[in-house]
Amino acid sequence: MSPSTGKKSSESLDPASTVYKLVVEQGRSGILQSGLWKALNLTSRDGSRLALRLEKRGMVRREKVLDEGRWTYKLTPARLPVQVKAIEDAPCLTCPVENQCSVVGTISSSSCTLISDWVLTEFRAVNNPIQSQNRTDQLTT
Repeated sequence: MSPSTGKKSSESLDPASTVYKLVVEQGRSGILQSGLWKALNLTSRDGSRLALRLEKRGMVRREKVLDEGRWTYKLTPARLPVQVKAIEDAPCLTCPVENQCSVVGTISSSSCTLISDWVLTEFRAVNNPIQSQNRTDQLTT
């Protein structure tokens, strides 16, 4: 555990956590199980067991794929962890009427145009990052 951050370093993680960390780092594109073995210097047997353990826990998905004429599995995270970046631009953090907002009030998150606009902007950024970046560049110039 790092004394300055209070977090475990990747060297001190258990093998399953290390595998999961590598899978999550690859995001939705995933990582081939055979590549994972090589990256962590594991035997195919140990790598397979760890991947199966994570699949049983519901942490990763294993999809059988043909890679360079050989069958292997592609591992992808079942769910990507939420990151602070996902909410740092949320309008609620700087909303001038936040203190009046409630589920049953006249100002509500379910009818807020600021939230609707933010969600649409974030959705477009994820689904079409190039077009979203062009729009951001146009607004700043």
